[in-house]
Amino acid sequence: MRERRLFTVAEANALLPRLTALLDELRAARDAIRAARADLLPVLEAAIGNGGSRKAGEMLPYFERMERAILTIRDLGCELKDIDMGLVDFPALREGRVVYLCWRYGEDRLRYWHELDTGFAGRQPL
Repeated sequence: MRERRLFTVAEANALLPRLTALLDELRAARDAIRAARADLLPVLEAAIGNGGSRKAGEMLPYFERMERAILTIRDLGCELKDIDMGLVDFPALREGRVVYLCWRYGEDRLRYWHELDTGFAGRQPL
């Protein structure tokens, strides 16, 4: 297990443009998969028995884009909590203990933090 990176508010804020782009990519791929889902489900179910299909294969690049974006976010040291809300947490030190700096897609900068076990509902102003 790798060591957890701890962020300052300035370091986390500096990553927001990159995170915004990664979340845009992730959400676009997810939306393409969702749009094809109704049409794709019977194909995927049939593919289990016969080794695949062209239609299912067409979705593979979208799954790969999602995986790349998620892994990149993780490799930056951030924790993606919710794709739909665009919630990303940044481990940080506050008063000698590890907490999360909390950012939501669309916010121009970090303004909140919360305890490790409280999540979004426990957000408090910085």
